[in-house]
Amino acid sequence: MHRRSFLGLALGANFGAPAARTMLTRPIPKTKEPLPVIGLGTWQTFDVGTSPAERGPVTEVLRRFLAAGGRVVDSSPMYGRAEEVTGDLVAILEVERRRATSALDGARRSASPFLATKVWTTGSEAGIREMKRSMKRLRAARLDLMQVHNLVDVETHLPVLREWKKAGTIRYLGVTHYQQSESARIERLMRSEALDFVQIPYSLGRRQAEARVLPAARDTGTAVLVMQPFETGELFRRVKGKALPDFAAEFDCKSFAQFFLKFIVSHPAVTCPLPATSNPKHVDDNVQAGFGRLPDEALRRRMVAFFEA
Repeated sequence: MHRRSFLGLALGANFGAPAARTMLTRPIPKTKEPLPVIGLGTWQTFDVGTSPAERGPVTEVLRRFLAAGGRVVDSSPMYGRAEEVTGDLVAILEVERRRATSALDGARRSASPFLATKVWTTGSEAGIREMKRSMKRLRAARLDLMQVHNLVDVETHLPVLREWKKAGTIRYLGVTHYQQSESARIERLMRSEALDFVQIPYSLGRRQAEARVLPAARDTGTAVLVMQPFETGELFRRVKGKALPDFAAEFDCKSFAQFFLKFIVSHPAVTCPLPATSNPKHVDDNVQAGFGRLPDEALRRRMVAFFEA
């Protein structure tokens, strides 16, 4: 069965609704395909072994993420065993879905995963071998998104990705980089290479992307995935011992995880942040940022002032 048919659920484009019944969505600019606004990263968290004790928590994370309406699952060959684990768990949950479909109501059926990974090597032939290996690990005959990881040999890989997209092997192509110092290069590629996606750092504490990268994404019709939206936990350390501000209720926010994610999602150029976790309770909290109201520009300014204070 193709990944596209896995647990299919129609997603409503109800962005900004105060009482959304499904997760809010943003369209991929170049195709208008809607994507739920909260994704799932796999860096470190899905790099686990094969024992039930290791696989159990991440299985439940993926199960709850998909059941809540999430779709985008991002990985990389750089992430150890994360691709293989993701592919295994998607297959397991598909079997589970077949057994339980008749017992599930519409509100609990899982959405089809939008699988994204990366090429992270030099040379055309090495890149092709690595991408084929990634697809095998993910158990995917066709990938939703292939990205050039940290711009490694990007000039070599992008022509190959275009060929693969034309052939239908991948649906979308893009680039990533974890360093804000590469923002100018990311911007140039968006304007010269007709990218479908970029993946960049952006958070309440790291807002440099607002100056040029996010405006360029809007100008060029490029979808934006956001890596490390919690800055690997630094944002939570910054607010430790502090109470959530009262104005958070104005955008249906009940935790700091939702506070940080709703700030990101409320930027009109952002498509989907990718918080990573191996804790099922944390994924339950994270996905709630994709429901209800989002802060407007005035509330975003209050969020920045609160955080900086």
